[in-house]
Amino acid sequence: MAKEIKELIANTFLAMAEGLETGSFSKKPRIALTGMGSEHGEENSMKAAVDAARDGVDVLYIGSLKNDAVETLVVDNDEEGHDKMDALLKEHKIDGAVTMHYPFPIGVSTVGRAITPAFGKEMFIANTTGTSSTDRIEGMVKNALYGIITAKACGIQEPTVGILNVDGARQTEKALKKLQSNGYPLHFAESSRSDGGAVLRGNDVLRGTPDVLVCDSLTGNVLSKMLSSFNTGGSFEAQGFGYGPGIGENYNQLVMIVSRASGAPVLANALRFARDLIKGNVFAVAKEEFALAKKAGLDSILAEIREANKPKEQGEAVPMPAKEIVTAAVYGIEVTDLDDAVLELWKEKIYAESGMGCTGPIIRVSESNLAKSEEILRAKGYIS
Repeated sequence: MAKEIKELIANTFLAMAEGLETGSFSKKPRIALTGMGSEHGEENSMKAAVDAARDGVDVLYIGSLKNDAVETLVVDNDEEGHDKMDALLKEHKIDGAVTMHYPFPIGVSTVGRAITPAFGKEMFIANTTGTSSTDRIEGMVKNALYGIITAKACGIQEPTVGILNVDGARQTEKALKKLQSNGYPLHFAESSRSDGGAVLRGNDVLRGTPDVLVCDSLTGNVLSKMLSSFNTGGSFEAQGFGYGPGIGENYNQLVMIVSRASGAPVLANALRFARDLIKGNVFAVAKEEFALAKKAGLDSILAEIREANKPKEQGEAVPMPAKEIVTAAVYGIEVTDLDDAVLELWKEKIYAESGMGCTGPIIRVSESNLAKSEEILRAKGYIS
């Protein structure tokens, strides 16, 4: 007991001294880094720990190396390091951890934080690892929410949200617009391309057009790797903050993911990222955002998505109307819905063809049938 009191007094005086030096008397978040397993050697990890510590992060290094700038919890191998990290998280002896791999449960995935090359702008990539849902569209809708939570915890009060033009983008956009119209305070980004819109292209990724870029986690993982290592030939991730924290409903454990290819600058930034999230009360932000989204009908919107994406029974054959010249296009159709949308128009005796435009899937119709086709497809929920 006497030893614990002495440690408490010592820590109190240390905190006071740091407060007088920095002007901040709040408790510093304690972040662990598992240092073994890097493709660049354990020295790379220790360098990151020292760099972050010199920037004011309270780092606990878990590995075999030691340095006067940080405290080391000595372990013999990577597996033992992860066991120690898990124990420290469960016992609340650390506030968060940065590690190179972690088995997140379904429903939890990570939000990356990148530095985009065109203007050096930070952008959150939602998401980069893990699985938000086994349904692709539901997962991307959740990814948008996870990205907003992370951005807000990092101090962006009204983050703008854009959706990368990947499979599922249009369905995701429709669901998010429904959530927005029901009262959820969602702010859409506008593409830097002349045709605008919240569905973004590669140009927008390079420019950092949105604060939060929504995509599936496999695409997000590739983007994170490319943005962090495009100047190094791919073997050394030199820029950005890594693959970010695992976010999910009622998930209150801060585990930050980096890659085995991440260099010391990225590892150090990941430690700073973790500090920012703890100081920004990320779990309180998550609780508030989920409450707002549920009030706006999140659960029913996700249920509709799951129902719509169930395998469809084979219906009766629909005869194709007489062919005509098709020079007009209906935009905003999800690629997986193209065939069904064409059949809906055929049922109304409108000739239509599926196609692919520069902004994604389209349905081609005659100029005279364009307005009616849009009206039909909007009523059926294929476009917004």
